[in-house]
Amino acid sequence: MRQREPEELEQGNDELASWARARQPLFPEPDDASEASLRALSGWANNANYGRAAINDFLASGDYYLVAQSHAGRHTVVTHETPAPASKTRIMIPDACAALGVRCTGPFVMLRNEGARFVLA
Repeated sequence: MRQREPEELEQGNDELASWARARQPLFPEPDDASEASLRALSGWANNANYGRAAINDFLASGDYYLVAQSHAGRHTVVTHETPAPASKTRIMIPDACAALGVRCTGPFVMLRNEGARFVLA
């Protein structure tokens, strides 16, 4: 079950897309652990209470790969998204993380936890 590398970042015509294209491969090739996580996450998505379009969109997205890779590597996902478990139309990253027990936090909490300081000159 080899997953194609997410193309969301490379599809744009902006600085982020250029940055992503210059760093290929941007995402690691799936290994046995990440493939097991991909299967577990797709199983959860298909059995959760989401509409077919929401499931298809999620499974075709980089979010799916990001959450599965984070699960396999025991990483923390940093996102601006907030949970929306009652939604039937979109699978949110925090909800997918919660389903697999993946730690998920916001960028400002992450920066605070990392001791980031921004000093104006």
